[in-house]
Amino acid sequence: MIRATFAGFNTALSALQANQKRLDITGQNLANMNTKGYTRQTLETSSLNYTGPVSHYMNGSELVVGFGVAMDKVTQIRDPFLDAQYRAQMEKSGYTNAMQTSLDSLSRVLDESSIAGIRQAFDNIQTVLSDLQDPAKIHDKVYESELRAKMESLTNLLNLSAQKIDEARKQEYERLDGEGTNQNGAEQNVNDILKRIGELNRQIKHNQIFGQQSLELMDERNVLLDELSSYVPIEVRYKKDDAHKDDKDWPDDLYVDMVYYKDDGTKTSLSLVSGTEGAANQNYGSVEMVRTPADSYLNVTAKFTSAPISAGGDVVISGSDTVPKGNEFNGGSIQSGLDMLSGEAVTKPVDIEQVDVHGYQYYMNHLDNLAQSFATVMNELNNLGNANVAGAPADSPLMVNRNDGTKTNITASSIGINTDWANGKVSLGKGIADDGNNANDTVLAMLGAMSVFYQGQGAGTPPTRPGFGVDLGNKTFASYISNVSTVLATDSSSNQASLKTDVTVLNGIQNSRDSVSGISLDEEASNMMTYLAAYNAASRLMTTLDEALNTLINNTGLVGR
Repeated sequence: MIRATFAGFNTALSALQANQKRLDITGQNLANMNTKGYTRQTLETSSLNYTGPVSHYMNGSELVVGFGVAMDKVTQIRDPFLDAQYRAQMEKSGYTNAMQTSLDSLSRVLDESSIAGIRQAFDNIQTVLSDLQDPAKIHDKVYESELRAKMESLTNLLNLSAQKIDEARKQEYERLDGEGTNQNGAEQNVNDILKRIGELNRQIKHNQIFGQQSLELMDERNVLLDELSSYVPIEVRYKKDDAHKDDKDWPDDLYVDMVYYKDDGTKTSLSLVSGTEGAANQNYGSVEMVRTPADSYLNVTAKFTSAPISAGGDVVISGSDTVPKGNEFNGGSIQSGLDMLSGEAVTKPVDIEQVDVHGYQYYMNHLDNLAQSFATVMNELNNLGNANVAGAPADSPLMVNRNDGTKTNITASSIGINTDWANGKVSLGKGIADDGNNANDTVLAMLGAMSVFYQGQGAGTPPTRPGFGVDLGNKTFASYISNVSTVLATDSSSNQASLKTDVTVLNGIQNSRDSVSGISLDEEASNMMTYLAAYNAASRLMTTLDEALNTLINNTGLVGR
């Protein structure tokens, strides 16, 4: 039995078309090898072997030959496992990278190793006090004014440091909220990403229903998912909508869940993108930064609202104080900002990797304690120095709250030199002894106070116990600020090491993803030669079939003539 006349031509034609399409895809891959987010494409094919009613009348021993190749669809080469790994690592890198930005801003204020800062100011005061031990100098207004200048320099440094910490805290919130800036904060960026993913879900689904794969749109969506994972931890799922869950040919929807921990440490999730469910904007959620009260940066939370169609409600993600509170993430730049803006210090639950985060308020509280302690000790010593001197004011503070001129509520931002000291109404105490004749007793007491380790001592006979209830954790004034600087340096060094590790791992995963989904010039060139050879072979098959058909038509029956 002679095969259908043009069956072989159809086989050759399908081969030509398939290899032409493969060459087109190879060209597309090469053209986009530097396009951000582009995923390598390939052609899926299957063998054609038609069956129909005619096959029932064929001889059972007839060898059925295929009818060529069918081009099923163009697909992307991606590894979902590597995508999940990459996004999980993006969460860690996003956290440590944002944390390093915050710590760097604090280092510009409190890095005592590279700048002549608060520690040096205390050393300068101690040097002047040492010079004032000479009884001949105690009555010299020039030396007293020098002491006043050094103390004023210290107060100015404390004021400036507090101001810069407040500015850093404000900038941290702006990075979350975008408030008062011409750039988007995390809130706007996340909302834009969620909206765009929700819209892409619908557009891709619509195109796939009508036979268009929309691979470039899927690339755009994958880039957005990677970016979203740097802000909050997410899990990505693909499944069919409920109305078509049993239809294997129906395209899958993409769902995005935000993963977080509740205050009891329970891991849970909230739907941020719910496939193509609902209508309009019903398939994606949103986030809003909230301050309580509205003018404070101490209690900042991120309020996430689930996709409306999911009916998942709201969840508030907050930073944590020493005792964990509220909900929180295991990574992402938003959690980093919330941690830095939270209270004194942050201790994470055991199953969360980042621990012992010292926020802005930790450093502000220590500066406030230092300012209040130094002012208390110096003011009380000066009062003792004037107590037995006839005509001396009963209260002779050298440092006051610059806002109201009193000794109360002195902080790093409000500490200042008493204007009465500058205009001569208040001066250094004349003597602490009962006779009030030793003019440099006060200076000696102040000098001794610079070397005392304060741990909550009460008032006593200076300089042995000039504590007046001051508690610096058994440290001197100078060593206290050095310790604060050391804590910051340790945090920064530890975070830098974590960031370096996170980036190294992230790059490793990215390289693995690129080896699967990226474009290799050598591999595509090799494919091009393979497809071209197959194309030429299919062309030769068609030529051979044409020659055979020509023999059949023109030469059959001429043999022997």
